[in-house]
Amino acid sequence: MSSQFIRTKEDFTCKKCGFFVEGDGYTNHCSECLWSKHVDVFPGDRAESCGGMMEPTGVEVKNKEYTITHKCQKCGQEKPNKAMKSDNFQMLVQVSAENSENS
Repeated sequence: MSSQFIRTKEDFTCKKCGFFVEGDGYTNHCSECLWSKHVDVFPGDRAESCGGMMEPTGVEVKNKEYTITHKCQKCGQEKPNKAMKSDNFQMLVQVSAENSENS
């Protein structure tokens, strides 16, 4: 199995909020609610059989770049994902605020 990124351009309807997301090959979460789905072992490979919903549980800012931490509701795995310019900024702020309240 290779750990090399596989660019997979896919459109999808978010299983959490129903928002239609137009993928660009790097899209790995809903740009509206920030939830994701546990489908990759390595980015873009679609080899993960879990398929659980991944909740955005934290947001970190480093060098003006936002990183969202997602936690799988089914198996508990956590993964960092880069935020996209198209992401709902208010949701990034909300997740960040909720994370700091729970710390």
